[in-house]
Amino acid sequence: MRNRSQILVIDDDTELCDLLADYLGAEGFSVEAVHRGDQGLARASSGDHDLILLDVMLPGQNGFDVLRRIREVSQVPVVMLTARGEDVDRIVGLEIGADDYLPKPFNPRELVARIRAIKRRVEREAGERSHEEGLVRVGDVEIRLATHTVLCQGRDIALTNAEFDLLALLLRSAGRIVSREEISETVLQRRFFPTDRAIDVHISSLRKKLGRLPGGGDRIRSVRSVGYLYVVG
Repeated sequence: MRNRSQILVIDDDTELCDLLADYLGAEGFSVEAVHRGDQGLARASSGDHDLILLDVMLPGQNGFDVLRRIREVSQVPVVMLTARGEDVDRIVGLEIGADDYLPKPFNPRELVARIRAIKRRVEREAGERSHEEGLVRVGDVEIRLATHTVLCQGRDIALTNAEFDLLALLLRSAGRIVSREEISETVLQRRFFPTDRAIDVHISSLRKKLGRLPGGGDRIRSVRSVGYLYVVG
């Protein structure tokens, strides 16, 4: 990201957009706001922004459709803004490629913390890509860190940024349990809270995209109340 990160807010609540522009501006971010889904998609496709805050309920085109179209052309980080209590919105958003979600109303300080966590992750990934290409292989799955590609049984697998980081962590730790706390701190760059379902959604998505082991077993096993384990062999 640039020194002064460029944030695009796509939300029809103009008062909220003004508040975010003031608050995020004071935190060192540059903010552009648009209030319709179709306008937001046009701006999001420009490549001018480092992160997008995307509301679910929008005139012109809803947030889910906007996110799907963005993911066809870009992996720019996207944080979904959802109505409080709408768990289905959060789950759907993560499944189709959101990096994080925040329910309304939210504390601006928490939003800044989420944005900075994503920024740290993106910067870390950029640093990895600047080194010689690394390869992690476990069984029929391999990932290349520099090119951000994943192969499973020779097939290219499209993953979101968070899914890629999660899979990389699990493969590097194959055969041992990775705690939910470690996943949250390493992949999501934030403290783990038991009510946060983001990890579960990312794990579920990885299972669907990778499929089962050639012998029919689970690739990623859940260890109740502890974490997850990627199966070796």
